[in-house]
Amino acid sequence: MVMRVLVTGASGFIGHHLSAELQRRGHTPVAFDHLARVGEETFLGDVRDSTAVTEAFAHVDAFVHLAAVLGTQETIANPRPSAETNVFGTLNVLEAAAQYDVPGIYICVGNWWMRNTYSITKTCGEHFVEMFNRERGTRVNNVRCVNAYGPGQRAALPFAPGRVRKIVPALVCRALSGMPIEVYGDGEQVSDMLYVEDLARVLVKALELAAAGVVHPHAIEAGPVVHNTVNDVARLVSQLAIAHTGGKVEIVYLPMRPGEIEGDTVTAKVDTLYSAGIDPGGFVPLESGMAETVEWFHQNKGVTWNPPA
Repeated sequence: MVMRVLVTGASGFIGHHLSAELQRRGHTPVAFDHLARVGEETFLGDVRDSTAVTEAFAHVDAFVHLAAVLGTQETIANPRPSAETNVFGTLNVLEAAAQYDVPGIYICVGNWWMRNTYSITKTCGEHFVEMFNRERGTRVNNVRCVNAYGPGQRAALPFAPGRVRKIVPALVCRALSGMPIEVYGDGEQVSDMLYVEDLARVLVKALELAAAGVVHPHAIEAGPVVHNTVNDVARLVSQLAIAHTGGKVEIVYLPMRPGEIEGDTVTAKVDTLYSAGIDPGGFVPLESGMAETVEWFHQNKGVTWNPPA
């Protein structure tokens, strides 16, 4: 079944790769975002606007809800914007999905138990999906994702204007700039990484299941079979960066960030992937995916990011 798929937050990192995967599978992505995307049909709007969301849902066959206010430590001091977008925006999406009987996907967080603004608000949305499926008859699959990474991910200050620090751009940009890599805590916390194109495939597969009426009673957890610590990731990034720069890359350790737990484990229950007909054994290995990612950042130095003066 070929579908017109509304993608909220389509201008983001995951949204870009998801739109490409939807097209590869024969579907038509329709962006719903406050930013227009060149070459794509776009509904300009904000998920906090229930009228705009409802209007967009009247013109599509399915949806993937990605739009959110991101940030772990960045949102603790002011949680209200996250709540307005991540909770009430999600309610607007689910109300519209129920009104028009549109199947879809809600993307959840792998660290759902953590007590930071982002995890709390995103997990609230996951619970609302379960309620709407049970009480309102919606067809929405929850997909929990560990850390997504890959080419095109946005860097944050001091390398680019972004305000939200994501682990891979932070490590890679520092390493390629000849700066020490910063690791929070002792680095032995397990924080699995998933190549963004694999996540896009999981999202589209789960969407096609929802459209066929297959709604899973539990979240489909997207992650690799092999687990890695933050130290594993940092050492790999260091080795790959040295191959490009020829310089030395040190690893330094800092106190844990607010909202995160030292020694914690963020992994996926991959048996949920098998139950959805997805084989995680075919996912891009961390070594290959990170090599592609470091290469992309190396090629885009001075274009999408700059070393600090």
